[in-house]
Amino acid sequence: MDLYEFQARELLVAHGVPVPRGRLARTPLQARQAARQLGMPVIVVKAQVKTGGRGKAGGVEVCHGGDEAQQAAERILGMDIKGHVVHSVLVVEGVDIAAEYYFSLLIDRAERRWLALCSVQGGMDIETLAREHPSELARVAVSPAQGISRAKAREIVVAAGFDPSLRDSIAEILVSLGEVFVSEDATLVEVNPLVLTGAGQVLAADAKVSLDDNAFFRHHDHKQFVDTSGEDPLELQAKARGLNYVRLDGEVGIIGNGAGLVMSTLDVVAAAGADLPGGPKPADFLDIGGGASAEVMAAALETVLADPNVRSIFVNVFGGITACDEVANGIVQAVGMVGGLPVPVVVRLDGNSVEEGREILRDFADPAITLVDTMDEAARRVAELAVTDTAAADAGRS
Repeated sequence: MDLYEFQARELLVAHGVPVPRGRLARTPLQARQAARQLGMPVIVVKAQVKTGGRGKAGGVEVCHGGDEAQQAAERILGMDIKGHVVHSVLVVEGVDIAAEYYFSLLIDRAERRWLALCSVQGGMDIETLAREHPSELARVAVSPAQGISRAKAREIVVAAGFDPSLRDSIAEILVSLGEVFVSEDATLVEVNPLVLTGAGQVLAADAKVSLDDNAFFRHHDHKQFVDTSGEDPLELQAKARGLNYVRLDGEVGIIGNGAGLVMSTLDVVAAAGADLPGGPKPADFLDIGGGASAEVMAAALETVLADPNVRSIFVNVFGGITACDEVANGIVQAVGMVGGLPVPVVVRLDGNSVEEGREILRDFADPAITLVDTMDEAARRVAELAVTDTAAADAGRS
């Protein structure tokens, strides 16, 4: 789970990392009030979105006083930054910056360890820094068993080339950032820039933190960071039903059991649709799991049918723990729940109780359901039906 900047700041402060004072605002008037409360001659209004490049997109403005902060918030709120709509802004005090630095701690999966990146060249994105100034970016391996000790922090600041007079103060902050990484089960802690003020204070002026969803059960307080405003409503609905569903931009709904089978189904459907008019593509990834009941199958079919772009559906199940007769019963139940199938459905069943499952669907005799024996043949058929259904819908509109 990626955090907004204001949320990342909360974690940093909780672990003793100094940050500039700030207030969150969701309206221009709140931004004005926040600026007045901070009482500083220079104020920065920053868009709160979970993506980089805010400054280049006009999502960060330097202001003088409450009036300018309100005007900046009026411009920034509602802005679209790389597909992320701005719903709030962070109003922070201006800082007298003498120097900008960079630091991040992340998981190096290839090496099965953590990796600290640090540079005295801060203020630019890490990709640009690595490309244009590779010698200025220190890369220091960190043991997950030991974390960032004071000795390791010292190693990092020396490798990054910090002036000896700053090493102790920078190292102390790196230790605290390491505590954030460990204590909060983070996968990324990044501060850019880490600034040195004119008064000699070191502050985390901006921060990015990503938390490991798999460790959520250990952190009940992390519930406060969950934000669903930017999530697809269908994906939220599917999650509430316990379904593994990802919405895509195609026309062929996909339902399968097992992530590997579903991924393979996406590939064969995409290949089958590539040579057809309009090139129909998969509309979703939906894995009903290895032990799905008829109720789960019904919920999956209802979820896919809720996508208005879906023109046909491919149900591809290999019966193991999930018996094919259970899947067939689920399809029958779902048809009753939705009041009939508005689009054609191609079903390929194989494995445990396959004959029983096929017999259930044959007896059901819904004209919208087509039984196909092989995966490739089913993919071709469902892609063709998507084209046909799309053409029929277009003719109806005209």
